[in-house]
Amino acid sequence: MANNASRLIMLKLKASQPSSPSRWLCTSTAEAAKSVMAKNRGDTLFSKLTALRGSEEAKVPETLEEWAGKEVKPIKRFDIIGIVYHFRKYKKYNHAIKLYEWMEKSKTRMKNADHAIRMDLLAKVEGVASAEKYFDSLQGDAKTNRTYGALFNCYCKEKVLDKALELFEKMKDLGFTSTLNYNNMMALYLDVSQPEKVPLLAEEMEGKNIAADHYTYNQLVQSYGSQNDFDAVEAVLLKMERNKVQRDWFTYGNLATAYVNGGLIEKANAALEEMKKIENLRDREAFHTLITLYARTSNPSGVNQAWDSLKSVFPKPSNVSYLIMLLALSKLGDVVTLEKLFAEWESDCLNYDVRVANVIIESYLNQDMVEKATLIYENIMKRGSEPNLRTLESFASFYIEKHRIDLALIYLEMGASKANPDRHKWFPTDKTVAMFLKHFEEKNDMENAERFCKSMKKIGRLDDMVLCTNIAAVNVNP
Repeated sequence: MANNASRLIMLKLKASQPSSPSRWLCTSTAEAAKSVMAKNRGDTLFSKLTALRGSEEAKVPETLEEWAGKEVKPIKRFDIIGIVYHFRKYKKYNHAIKLYEWMEKSKTRMKNADHAIRMDLLAKVEGVASAEKYFDSLQGDAKTNRTYGALFNCYCKEKVLDKALELFEKMKDLGFTSTLNYNNMMALYLDVSQPEKVPLLAEEMEGKNIAADHYTYNQLVQSYGSQNDFDAVEAVLLKMERNKVQRDWFTYGNLATAYVNGGLIEKANAALEEMKKIENLRDREAFHTLITLYARTSNPSGVNQAWDSLKSVFPKPSNVSYLIMLLALSKLGDVVTLEKLFAEWESDCLNYDVRVANVIIESYLNQDMVEKATLIYENIMKRGSEPNLRTLESFASFYIEKHRIDLALIYLEMGASKANPDRHKWFPTDKTVAMFLKHFEEKNDMENAERFCKSMKKIGRLDDMVLCTNIAAVNVNP
């Protein structure tokens, strides 16, 4: 459950950039979409489509056909883009794809923005190959800087480095370079642990007179910080000042993260103090960053002050805010406040978030307070929720460490029944696997070793871990 502040900062960096394939999509197109949404709140087409449930995407085209059959005027693109915006906002990506399929089938004119959004949706739902196939199907003038940028963005998001690099070079040849594209390439290099490539891109931008922006500078800070080149980090800050690029809370949070990772705790705390001085700080993520980083600098006073500041702006903190705060308290070892805050959350939450419960479960297990941890586990189910893989991993790890192989296997098998081999490759963690293997070797426990291997086979981990070479005499066909 440990939350990495560096990851939090990078998530904010990506979130701060347009979620759509290009920045242009979040200006005129998004504004138009919001306008349509406002206008159509009482419109039957809008209400009919947006009322469709998450599994009812197949009803999108028939709803459109029914509406078109009743209306004298044909449905136009402008009537649909607000609904697309709504579906994307609420992550009904399949519904949005069906809207675009209907537009194409009905010969409704689509703009480059629509092609770009459609690629982004296809990548989310069906994978990059689907977005790639759609891009290849575009004809003539539909292949513009926007649609190239959309495909490039898909590659960057999914960390397909080789294809991203190839397309990036082609876009340069076509003259489709932009600050956004360079920023995306920088973010990809950071994601694949190649931070040394980021300054080279910044130099290339400068040589081509492509202006660096707030995101460029923040990624440079991230890059130099990860290489422990703090003279270069401070040079970036000076350059921001010379170029009149304002340091906001995100800049200071990014800077503090770099210092924390480099062990420069005093400088990290100084950066966080500067962050706190920013006027009208009202971004929930900013308070989360303060809480997380103060915990990493072992500063309980800073953590509590940041929590009080968050509650002054958001009197009813969200589940995520409680999660961040409980993680911080757990890291600081403040069990008393952790229990108090968990009870506060549990008594007032509308949506029982098992991730929040997992924090206190792990805290209890770390202190061998298994009875209390089990009570929380039971309460998860009483509240209509269910333990997730993290919960089951925590108990499996605890019990195998205590040499309770019977209970450890029960939780492992429960997790194996829930895990998706393609999405949950981390379950169980390598540390937990190593403890199981150690037990089987020391106790020569072949019967339970076979049960273990069956679970690992079920979640696709048997071949990867080469388990049977470590457990002699276990007869399991991989």
